[in-house]
Amino acid sequence: MRQKKVDLSQKIYGALFDMDGVILDSMPYHVKAWKDAFKDKGLKVDEKFFYLYEGAIEPEVACRLFGQNGADLSLNDFFQIHQLQKRYFLERYSSRVKPFDGAAELIEWLKTNGTKTALVTSSHEEILEAVLPEHLKTLFDYIVTGNSIKRRKPHPDPYLAGIKGIGAIPRNGSVAIENAPAGIESAKRAGLHCIAITTTLNRRYLKDADRIVDDHKELIEMFRPS
Repeated sequence: MRQKKVDLSQKIYGALFDMDGVILDSMPYHVKAWKDAFKDKGLKVDEKFFYLYEGAIEPEVACRLFGQNGADLSLNDFFQIHQLQKRYFLERYSSRVKPFDGAAELIEWLKTNGTKTALVTSSHEEILEAVLPEHLKTLFDYIVTGNSIKRRKPHPDPYLAGIKGIGAIPRNGSVAIENAPAGIESAKRAGLHCIAITTTLNRRYLKDADRIVDDHKELIEMFRPS
């Protein structure tokens, strides 16, 4: 079912975007790198886990989640695996990552209409530099990476940093676009209206978002007036 457009009777002041799974079609490659890293440590985790908990990489949180899914890890184990994952992603998979069709079009349209834009990602800066095309990077007024804040998603800190960076006011014409539960929780805890897109998970996993769209075409139609 098509949902109502975002109300443009008032200006959309800020639009804050997740990167992996929203701007970039990158999650399948992050998952491959995670699986490779776990395999090197003699561990196996179902790939659905990585989609469900995308972005939730606070060490203590990650260790608890992995333990609940058959991979008991110490903090040191997690740090080692996370470092392997980043290395494998950069070496083996980053060259395959492409932006989603329509992502740049939407951001350009928002900026043309006076909206401030931020990129809010759990990926570290070296990952962002490897996969985000320069023409897309320049479209964002502010960028938050996983290594630029103390607490990552699902904590509100990433989106609070993005809100501050663009001078936005939560719930006053500002929205977040996400694709995973941890990101939705982070955005909502930061006081943002959250739109979820079903690029990596189906709607039942995104139910805590304010609205859900199926693809970037529908997302564009939601923002653009008739």
